[in-house]
Amino acid sequence: MKKDQMPNGRRAVLRLAAALGATAAVGVFAADRLSAPDRAAGPGPGGAPGSGTGTGAGPGSAGPAAGPQAGTARLHPNAYRLQPMTAYAPPAYRRALPPVRQRPFLSVSGAGRSMVLTFDDGPDPRYTPGILDTLRRYDCRAMFFVCGEMAVENQDLLRRMSAEGHVVGNHSWSHPLIPGLRPSRIRDELGSTSEVVERALGTAPLWYRAPYGAWNRHSFEIGAELGMEPLAWTVDTLDWQEPGTDSIVRRVLDGAAPGVVVLNHDAGGDRSQSVAALRRYLPELLDAGYHVTVPRR
Repeated sequence: MKKDQMPNGRRAVLRLAAALGATAAVGVFAADRLSAPDRAAGPGPGGAPGSGTGTGAGPGSAGPAAGPQAGTARLHPNAYRLQPMTAYAPPAYRRALPPVRQRPFLSVSGAGRSMVLTFDDGPDPRYTPGILDTLRRYDCRAMFFVCGEMAVENQDLLRRMSAEGHVVGNHSWSHPLIPGLRPSRIRDELGSTSEVVERALGTAPLWYRAPYGAWNRHSFEIGAELGMEPLAWTVDTLDWQEPGTDSIVRRVLDGAAPGVVVLNHDAGGDRSQSVAALRRYLPELLDAGYHVTVPRR
């Protein structure tokens, strides 16, 4: 009996040790799954990762491993997928709002022998494509100050403008006389147009122009709140009066100078003269050594 009892005793001891070992192993894996998300959650109030119970990331210590492979050796796949992947990413960049101006920009300074061509009131499917074709032919960029009521119906032209490197600006929704409007109406005119442009292009306009060049304090304030700078012009082609192609060409060439901003129109009436004039004066400007460009922000 004594010989038989010894093996039984040893077996009992071995069974007990195995049970304790299994319990300890489960505890280790459970603790590991719970603590790993804390390490990926970023520094806590005390500067240590997660709840502050781990080793702090001091000035001389290495930061967390980058990329999806960090910490995967001890994480269950489901637990890993539930972790936030941007815990250590830098904050999203936000463009600072421009200051509230008291007057619009009339020209572009410090641009060398450069000029800016601008087109208002569109986009108009009858005239805007012809202007875009000419600009593309000569590999030039321009600014298009669009009206919301035209833009909402011609978003394909907005996308083409952006795709070909042009700047899309805000020219109000319905081209009203701004100084005669209440601030809430000015906000609606500018804000609604910015929304249409942002939906079409993914980014809101950074520039705006008051219809008729009529600005007031409220328009400057609201424009700045919407993240836009005001741009007027240096040379007025008066193409809206339909003076003839020759007159438009002559005004552009006579007014050409470094930094000037030229006002044209691609909508709001018969703009066939404006389309034809661009075909003539643009190559002459380039031959004279001018660089047709757009302002950057």
